[in-house]
Amino acid sequence: MGTIKFSDYIVETLIAKGITDVFGYPGGMVTHLMDSFDKYSGKIKAHINYNEQGSAFCACAYASVSGLPGFAYATSGPGVTNLLTGIANAYFDSVPVVFVSGQVNSFEQKGALRVRQRGFQEMNAAAIAQSVTKYSAAVNSPGEAAAELHKAFDIAVSGRPGPVLLDIAMDVSRAQIENTAPPAAAAPRYDNQKAADAVISALSQAKRPLVIAGAGVRTAGAAAAFWEFVEKNSLPVVTSMISVDLLPSDSPLNFGFIGAYGHRSANILTEKADVVLALGTRLDLRQTGANRGAFAPKSRLVRVDIDEGELAFQVKPDEEGFAADLKELLPLLNAVKPAEARYEWLEAACAIRSKLRNADNQPANDIMRALSARIPDGRVITTDVGQNQVWAAQSFQVKPSQRVLFTGGHGAMGYSLPAAIGSYYASRKPVYCVSGDGGLMMNIQELQFIKREKLPVKILLFNNRSLGMIRHFQEMYFHSNYAQTLEEKGYSAPDFERLAGAFGLRYYKTNAAGETAGLEEALGDDDAAFIEIALSDKTYVSPKLAFNKPLYDQEPPLDPETLDEIMRL
Repeated sequence: MGTIKFSDYIVETLIAKGITDVFGYPGGMVTHLMDSFDKYSGKIKAHINYNEQGSAFCACAYASVSGLPGFAYATSGPGVTNLLTGIANAYFDSVPVVFVSGQVNSFEQKGALRVRQRGFQEMNAAAIAQSVTKYSAAVNSPGEAAAELHKAFDIAVSGRPGPVLLDIAMDVSRAQIENTAPPAAAAPRYDNQKAADAVISALSQAKRPLVIAGAGVRTAGAAAAFWEFVEKNSLPVVTSMISVDLLPSDSPLNFGFIGAYGHRSANILTEKADVVLALGTRLDLRQTGANRGAFAPKSRLVRVDIDEGELAFQVKPDEEGFAADLKELLPLLNAVKPAEARYEWLEAACAIRSKLRNADNQPANDIMRALSARIPDGRVITTDVGQNQVWAAQSFQVKPSQRVLFTGGHGAMGYSLPAAIGSYYASRKPVYCVSGDGGLMMNIQELQFIKREKLPVKILLFNNRSLGMIRHFQEMYFHSNYAQTLEEKGYSAPDFERLAGAFGLRYYKTNAAGETAGLEEALGDDDAAFIEIALSDKTYVSPKLAFNKPLYDQEPPLDPETLDEIMRL
């Protein structure tokens, strides 16, 4: 098939996989790749961010929304270290992204020499990224280049997805390689039938079953099959925070998300269930509480996950764990026979949800709920880290075809704005970027990207002029010493109206959804907008789980009569 320049081969491989948009930042060691993207610009677009961290988050969101692998690139040294936060985000949230970093020429590298570096900006990127990638490799030979590229994509999407880093020497980027077809990838195999038999047995005997659904359901491409499974069997569902968009908020089977900041109804149902089926969720400490032994105390726990390593971190000593592929497993679960008491349990669960629906409303929750009513179906909503994230998870009313993106395990402030950019290129529809003042400042330079490319991104800034989540923590545990979290104690945020003007964005301000003239139009049109929601610095997230307490006992505590009534249902 002849030879081809390796940087061209990378771009042709991306095009063959259906990837239309990639993200990065120029640098000396990726100039050949930049030139190749320009050569193929009619088929694929390389979008330039203003910090490589933004490129990484864009690629993560592009992958999450499109279902294709994401791709981001950066030059050596500081370029690749700026990528690392987004690489870690992809790793902990199981997002398939191939990252490419440029490296100095192979003949300039220090090799075994006991020096810190030989080449300018030389750094062992593959070693640094090893702990937050499924695979990382230095590509220093043209003979291995094509094989490493295909291996990277295969590893990124197989089994439990995640990021891969290839650190490519500049002389390899410009080298001519054999233009050969990629080898067929071997798919991992799982004993899905064994898992299905255990799930069917457990659910058929259950009187009070509960399904906990994690992000692994959607990652497996099994969202539609999951929906069909729970509806057919009338199974109450709770989710992890980052999978709140798995079911519409108004689904009668959706009882919220579990965990430290989760819905009370979800946590109480976990306390009362006799069988808990956990699908594609790792049940981390934010979900179970620090006292894992108190989680789902009355239940038989059956866990299904594609990653056997997660199953090794047990919640209960007698739990049943199965490594399986949910896309193949869920169609095998048609033989579930409901126990006689199943429908009484569902009625009780609905009564609990109804009694607790308005137990913890904060003003910001009401605003989030009102905003969600104005956002059309089929749109992507991105969130940052902090109180804004929890308000979105608690109160955004998700429609059937909406996606809500979170940075989950890594919890990286600054995610939402670049994630909105990546989401736009995956969906080609207006995107709604929820953020707090602290998180927005982390990657605020990407507002210039939105202006430059005329993207229909709506920034919904919940501005409490503080680092609200930590401020609340300080109130609870540090006698209200708000060190570094309030304006008078070292933290500050800019005048966002003037800042939006500097970036050429329309600006609106409100302290309650719908109060500002033009806000409705700004939310619904196809232009960018910056919408500031002004809040008091004394903002709170509730309910909230104190350390070492069981999930059902969140702060502020329910009055004893209400709690007793709910527990008797």
